[in-house]
Amino acid sequence: MAEAAAFAALWVPFCRKHDIEPRNPESYFGLRRDPTKNKRRQDFVRDRRRVKREYDEFKVRVNGLPDAIRRRSDAFNAREEMKQMRRMKEAAAAGDQDVMIEVVKVKKATWMADGTHWPGTWAVTALEHGKGDHASILQVMLKPAMAEAMYGRESGEQLGIDFTEVDVRLPMLVYVSREKRPGYDHNKKAGAMNALVRASAVMSNGPFILNLDCDHYIYNAVAIREAMCFLIDHGGEDICFIQFPQRFEGIDPNDRYANNNTVFFDGNMRALDGLQGPMYVGTGCIFRRFALYGFDPPPAASNSTPSHHPHFVVAETDSFRPQSFYDDELNPSFLPKRFGNSSALVESIPIAELQGRPLADYQSSLYCRPPGLLRIPRPPLSTSSISEAVAVISCWFEDKTEWGDRVGWIYGSVTEDVVTGYRMHNRGWRSVYCITAGRDAFRGSAPINLTDRLHQVLRWATGSVEIFFSRNNALLASNRLYFLQRVAYLNVGLYPFTSVFLLVYCFLPALSLFSGHFIVETLSVSFLVYLLVISITLTLLAILEVRWSGVGLEEWWRNEQFWLISGTSAHLAAVMQGMLKVVAGIEISFTLTAKSAVDEEDDAFADLYMVKWTSLMIPPITIMMVNIIAIAVGFARTIYSSRPDWSKLLGGGFFSFWVLIHLYPFAKGLMGRRGKTPTIVFVWSGLIAITISLLWVAISPPQGSEAAASMGGFQFT
Repeated sequence: MAEAAAFAALWVPFCRKHDIEPRNPESYFGLRRDPTKNKRRQDFVRDRRRVKREYDEFKVRVNGLPDAIRRRSDAFNAREEMKQMRRMKEAAAAGDQDVMIEVVKVKKATWMADGTHWPGTWAVTALEHGKGDHASILQVMLKPAMAEAMYGRESGEQLGIDFTEVDVRLPMLVYVSREKRPGYDHNKKAGAMNALVRASAVMSNGPFILNLDCDHYIYNAVAIREAMCFLIDHGGEDICFIQFPQRFEGIDPNDRYANNNTVFFDGNMRALDGLQGPMYVGTGCIFRRFALYGFDPPPAASNSTPSHHPHFVVAETDSFRPQSFYDDELNPSFLPKRFGNSSALVESIPIAELQGRPLADYQSSLYCRPPGLLRIPRPPLSTSSISEAVAVISCWFEDKTEWGDRVGWIYGSVTEDVVTGYRMHNRGWRSVYCITAGRDAFRGSAPINLTDRLHQVLRWATGSVEIFFSRNNALLASNRLYFLQRVAYLNVGLYPFTSVFLLVYCFLPALSLFSGHFIVETLSVSFLVYLLVISITLTLLAILEVRWSGVGLEEWWRNEQFWLISGTSAHLAAVMQGMLKVVAGIEISFTLTAKSAVDEEDDAFADLYMVKWTSLMIPPITIMMVNIIAIAVGFARTIYSSRPDWSKLLGGGFFSFWVLIHLYPFAKGLMGRRGKTPTIVFVWSGLIAITISLLWVAISPPQGSEAAASMGGFQFT
C-alpha cells in the first residue's frame, strides 16, 4: 500500500490531465486499441510513455517486496541478536548478574525500510503477534487532502511531466486491521466491514460508503457521481444504497459455467428495481452511512407534516441547528447503548445524518440552506482521533451493543450481504439499481474452474438455507416490505429446495426407460393440448424476459444449463447441510482435492481446464450414468421385443437426452482440455453402473421367455 500510494501521486494527476479511462493502470495499459484516440494534448504520448515506464518499475518493486522484506528483516533481526549478545558478554565480563537477567532474547519481527517494527505482518508468528492474535493496527498512508484545489508539478517534477494545470490532491488512504484474539468470534467479512464503518466515522465520517470486494476495481470514474445523483437528489431521502451490476474479466468466451450471471444481473435485479429496489450482493454498492446505523427512513415528503420535514433554524450566532425526524433517536444518552462507548463515534452520527440529506431538503426548508455541507473542511487528523479509531476496532468494542444485530452488517449468516440489504428494506428503505451507460461501473474476477464455481454456489445456497430457517425469513417481514419484494426475498430462501424436484426431473425419464412405461399412462388429446399450452406459455415468457432484459439466447441457455448442474449438486448439498445443522446440530463440509493440472502456463483460461475432485460431483455423475444406461436398456428392450414400441423409446429417450444436454458443460469440465477423464470418474461410473444393474435385477428379475430374449434367444436347461 505504501508503494501504491507513492505511485498514485503520479498516476492520479496523469489520469486527470488526460481523462484516462479505465483508471486501473493494469487494465488501461492492457487495452488493445489506439491510446491516442480522442486525445488532444500534444504531450500525451510523451507523458504516457513516461508513466508506463514508471508503472513497470513499480510492478517490479512490488513483486520483489516479499524477498526484500525477508532479507531486510533477517538482517535487522541478526543485528538485534548481535547487540543482545554483546550486552550479555559485557555484563558477564563486569560480573553484573542483574543486567544479564534483564537481557531477554529479542523476538523476531518484520522491519520497515526506516528501521521500525511493522506490527501488521506475521512472517514469524509469536504470542500476541499472529494472524489471529494481534492488536488493532491503523496506519495512515496518505493524509487528508486540503479543501481547496492544489495545482503544481510536484508529482511529475522528476519525470518532466507538466501538472501545472492539474489538481494533484489525493484522498486520504488508511490501512485498518481490527484486533483479533483467540476465543472471540470476529464474524469474518461482516465484522471487518463494521470495524471499517466505525473507524471511518471517527476519522472522516463521509456520508456515503463504497463497498468493493478485493478482486473488484472501478472501471468507470463517473460511476460514483451517478450514484450521488440518486442519493442527494429530490426524492432520494429514503434510498439506503445504490447497487451496481457485477461485471467480470478473465471468463472464457463461451462462459461455460454461467459465471457472468447475466440473467440475474440484467433480468432479476432490473425487475426488482421496479419494486422496492435490488438486493445487496456484497460488492459494487454505495451506501448511505446513516442507513447502515439501523435507523428507519424518514417519512415521505408527501406524507410528512411540516414539523417532521428536515430543516435548519438560523440562530443569532449565524450557526445552523439541525431539526429532523430523528431528533428523539439521536439523543446522546441513548446512542452509546446501541453504538458503543465512544464519544467520537456517537458525535459523528448526527453529522452523518445531516450531510447525507438530499439537497432538495434544504431548498424546500422554511428558512435557508447551509452552504456546501459536503464541502465543509474537516479538521486535520490528530493523535486523539487516531487513538479513538484504534479503540473502536478492538475486539471487545461490540460487546453489549447492537453492532451486527441491528447496526451495520448483520452477523449470523454466510450471506451477510443479502441479510443486511433485507433488514434495510424491511425497515422501509428502498434501493436503486444503477447501470452506467457505455462503460461498466466496476470490474472483477470470478472462479472459472468447475469445482471452484460449485463451491461458490454452495456457499450462496447454504446462506439461503440459513436465511430460510432464521428470523430473516421473508414470511416474518414487517408490513413495510412490499408484497412483491417479500416474494422476491422469499425466493432467496427457497430456491435451494428446488433441488429435490430437479432430482425427480432428472431421474424420471430414466425410470420410464427402465420400466418400459412412459411418463404418463396414456397420451390423450386433452393431455397433449395441456402440455402444448404449458410449453408455449413458458416459451413466450422466456422470450419476453430475454427481449426485455437484453440477455442473449446463448447466455440464457448457459444459465439454464448451470441451474440444473448447480441444483443437483451444490443446492442439494446446501439443503442437506442446512437440515443437518438445524435438526441435529451437525455441520459438514465438502472438501476438494486437485487431481490434474494444465501444462500450458501461458493460457489465460488454463484454470478452466483444471480438474479438481469434490464430493459435489457425485450426484451429476450419477444422473448422467443412470440416463445413459437407461437409454441403452430401453433401446435393447425395444430391439429384442416381439412387438417393439418405438414411441415409448423415443419419448423416454428424448427426455433423457434433454437432461444430458443440460449436463454437457459439466461433462466437459470433467474431461479437461484434452478429453482426459480423471480415473476417479471412471471408478464412480463403474460403481454406479454395477449398483444400478444389481438393483434392477433384484427388483425385476427376468423370467422364462423374457430371460431367453434378454440372452439373445438361448435357453439353458
